[in-house]
Amino acid sequence: MTKKPTKAAMPTAARADAKGRSPADAAPASSRATRAAERRSAIVEAAMEEFIARGFAATRLDDIAKRAGVAKGTIYLHFKDKESMFEELVRTVIVPVVAKLNALPPPTGSVRDLVEAFAGNFLKEVIGTRRGDLVRLIVAEGPRFPSVADFYYREVVSRGIAGMRALIELGIARGEIREKNLARYPQILVAPAMIAVIWQSLFARHAPLDAQDMLRVHLDLIFGERRTT
Repeated sequence: MTKKPTKAAMPTAARADAKGRSPADAAPASSRATRAAERRSAIVEAAMEEFIARGFAATRLDDIAKRAGVAKGTIYLHFKDKESMFEELVRTVIVPVVAKLNALPPPTGSVRDLVEAFAGNFLKEVIGTRRGDLVRLIVAEGPRFPSVADFYYREVVSRGIAGMRALIELGIARGEIREKNLARYPQILVAPAMIAVIWQSLFARHAPLDAQDMLRVHLDLIFGERRTT
């Protein structure tokens, strides 16, 4: 009588996992997932270039597919429409920058130091980058596409405002900020960043703007001038 080989004696390639898949099946699945992720990334990157170059309204999925090097039908495997693609772009490109504000550790120094560090990093990562181009696109076309503006408000603006308000309230509690009404208008704290983003595209060639220095002057108005020893 021939004994049936035990599971331990079977070749590795012939063994199946708990779901009935063999290692030979798992490898191609992993490769497919990697290729799919690469295609999705290429589509998002191509979408950014097309949106910035043409604007949201004029951008066509055909142009995105051509730039990404994929068939138009491939786009629909990842996104249902142009709007969902734009939302993904905001999530991957801009949201992480703003999320850093709400992830800041409790300040060991002054609140101003924390605000200055975040705002300075924001300016560095946005001004003169594709992120800045994307923000300008939203400012320009948001009124024509309310759903896009609504999404940007939920994912970016509301988070930024909440983070800034928390820092302002901490500054007031510590006596670093005298004007208590500033907590009602946290937009004032980030105003230099928005001015710099818009100025960069419209007037920089006429009058270059030192955004970091403008930020320093702005914070002097809110916190008082830094004392020099």
